[in-house]
Amino acid sequence: MTVLSTPKRSNLAWTVFSRATNLVTALSLLAACGTSLRAEPGVTFEKKVLTNTFHAEAAGIGDIDKDGHPDVVYGPAWYAGPGFTERYEIYPTKDFDPNQYSNNFMTAVADVDGDGSLDVLVNEWPGKAVHWFKNPGGRADGWAKHLVHPTVDNESPNWLDLTGDGQPELVFHTGGVLGYAKPSEKTATERWTFTPCSPPEKWGQYQHGLGVGDVNGDGRPDLLMNSGWWMQPAAAATGQTPPLWEKQAADFGPGGAQMYALDVDGDADADIVTSLAGHGYGLSWFEQVQKDGKIEFIDRPILPSKPGETLDGVQFSQPHAVAMVDIDGDGLEDIVTGKRFWAHGPKGDPDPAGTPYLYWFKRHVADGKVTWTPHRIDDASGVGTQLAIGDLNGDKRPDIVVGNKKGCFVFIQKPAG
Repeated sequence: MTVLSTPKRSNLAWTVFSRATNLVTALSLLAACGTSLRAEPGVTFEKKVLTNTFHAEAAGIGDIDKDGHPDVVYGPAWYAGPGFTERYEIYPTKDFDPNQYSNNFMTAVADVDGDGSLDVLVNEWPGKAVHWFKNPGGRADGWAKHLVHPTVDNESPNWLDLTGDGQPELVFHTGGVLGYAKPSEKTATERWTFTPCSPPEKWGQYQHGLGVGDVNGDGRPDLLMNSGWWMQPAAAATGQTPPLWEKQAADFGPGGAQMYALDVDGDADADIVTSLAGHGYGLSWFEQVQKDGKIEFIDRPILPSKPGETLDGVQFSQPHAVAMVDIDGDGLEDIVTGKRFWAHGPKGDPDPAGTPYLYWFKRHVADGKVTWTPHRIDDASGVGTQLAIGDLNGDKRPDIVVGNKKGCFVFIQKPAG
């Protein structure tokens, strides 16, 4: 166990949800002491720096030790809530050079084997294996490592309930085939079973853009990629041997990050929200329209795809992680995203030395018209390949955890005033 110097603070019962990445010295010190960062009138975030060491491009949230307080998982360790000052190792710690890469690109927290304790899933690299680490209970050491699947392609694999059976599945593609994996037996210690949902396509291990959502309103989640969506057939939801899912072609950009299907404009059909290019520019919602009885989509830019254009003066490159959550409690899901810091090092992408922003975009809907207002959360963290969002202090307000090459950061939303 490692104890950090950040002061502890009180916490309430745990609620968690997910959809489901070197600070300036002065800012680091202020944030570690509990500095409040304004996002807009009424919404304030307090930043806590858990570490400035690069261990992973992702993070997770869950009550690991079952003490009623949610904890933060970042790379090889979990940080005990509510103070996040005590660090406990899951697997051997290795510090990584931000000029290079880590061995953790996705983190999910879930009770994999049904024993009542939350376990941790890790994708070590796009195109390589996902393993899960069994929680030994409490704050004990000795997390046993088990294989999920040896080849998990895509830079945004999802962990959620795709089939409607109440249990999350790992959603990804492998060998160009889109599908999902779930345990093949009760203990989940044997290699999981992969169910294919599509014929092979020309997708590689570093493919960008992947999501799940009910696009056509039939009550069954569909699969999303940058080139279209795959309609889940009824047989897949009833437990029968599923046929391949039918593809509906669409253009959602070159491929960005996580993708979402939800009613953005209030007209009772599902639109798509995603970043356009994980290593470029652009954030959009795609309006669903009917044309000749078929579903089509119209690109409605939020952040422009051209670097010289802005939304209310805001622009940044590499929106490599996107989350949807109702930040301000008005009943509308907003967008949280930011700039991935040094995705390919200091010279590998557009504007690599740009400010590592973290933003939320407030959604406004009036008379069918949608507008977005950007609100800065931070300018010294950015995102990784995934965002973790959950209620870390029991106040029913969403908080944000970022893991990336700058380290791990917690943003606690504070009440107005």
